[in-house]
Amino acid sequence: MRVLLIEDDASIASAVIDSLEAVGWDVGHEASGIAGLNRLASDSWDVLLLDLGLPDLDGIEVARQARASGAFPIIVISARGDESDRVLALELGADDYLVKPFGMRELLARIRAVHRRAGSEGEVPLSTELVVGSLQVDTRTRRASIEGTELDLTPKEFDVLAYLAKEPGSAHRRETIMQDVWDMNWYGSTKTLDAHVASLRSKLGDARWIEAVRSVGFRLQEPE
Repeated sequence: MRVLLIEDDASIASAVIDSLEAVGWDVGHEASGIAGLNRLASDSWDVLLLDLGLPDLDGIEVARQARASGAFPIIVISARGDESDRVLALELGADDYLVKPFGMRELLARIRAVHRRAGSEGEVPLSTELVVGSLQVDTRTRRASIEGTELDLTPKEFDVLAYLAKEPGSAHRRETIMQDVWDMNWYGSTKTLDAHVASLRSKLGDARWIEAVRSVGFRLQEPE
């Protein structure tokens, strides 16, 4: 696995690099946002580890540009533990958020989890197309269309839609969606999920596609 680390703290970077290389992974490191983005553009990576407190660009902006440049998983590692920072990073496309200080065993587990969920281990399901009425969601190509018109979805919007489309008509708890789609133990507000659902409803062209189930969460079904 190839992991790019963007982290300006030399001691943290050294510890992370040693831990990842100890399990046989190829690790690249940059200490600034601009250098990190240039490294992303010039090479191929399986996972990005991103600090938010960088000396030149704010890590949130780096996350936004990184997400626009590719579909690789992004794990934010930051001393910022505020919910607002977590929500913003996740809304911009980060797949996980780890607050410093953290254990290296946990970091390795998080990296393996997002890598597995991204399908980087080469396992392709026999059937990758989910069909709900006029909505088609292809988990292999990561494309979704409605009545033949392709939807312009962010990576996490696609993940939420695909998750709901696997069991159309079933009600899914908010906390379960957060844990499964973001692949993390989620505690506290789920307003980042609300933001993704609101955007999906707009792009689907009818808010009734995703129904809010009171005191539970959401269900996907074709509007009558």
